[in-house]
Amino acid sequence: MSIRKVHIRPITPEDTEKIVTWRNRDFVRKNFIYQELFTEDGHRAWLREQVEPGHVVQFIICAEGLGEIGSVYLRDIDRGRKTAEYGVFIGEEQALGCGYGTQAARLALDYGFGTLGLERIFLRFLENNPRAGRSYEKAGFRRIDNRRETVELEQGTCGVLFMEIDRSAWERTMS
Repeated sequence: MSIRKVHIRPITPEDTEKIVTWRNRDFVRKNFIYQELFTEDGHRAWLREQVEPGHVVQFIICAEGLGEIGSVYLRDIDRGRKTAEYGVFIGEEQALGCGYGTQAARLALDYGFGTLGLERIFLRFLENNPRAGRSYEKAGFRRIDNRRETVELEQGTCGVLFMEIDRSAWERTMS
């Protein structure tokens, strides 16, 4: 099976209903540290307070032949330190495990390092989601071995793992 290509486009207020639907699906929500149900008002506040002032850059992931399937973002952008936190989710179940998240990660990293001029991008993910860790590794992220936390979630205590990629590692993957 050939992998369909993805592209990303900037999020708009018109994407609110879709984002809320995706993020409230159990198979998405259970993989997030923040597991509260999303609301349209809450998402509009996120756009107004985080995306519009540039603290977050968020995109919709579009897969060839499938349409819109999820979202990828860089949040807590620190322009002084040139860092940001990466996040992604696939909201369409038929698109899971197909490599779209890895492709979207590469596009978001290219934007972060190329357009925003970042020097380091990190991420956090739940230890009980090894598929995410493999996707992040394929995109170029590496585990931060001495960094680990735990969180209390609906499903109980869960470990949080950290990964990062810096500009020089990203440039090596591009050559």
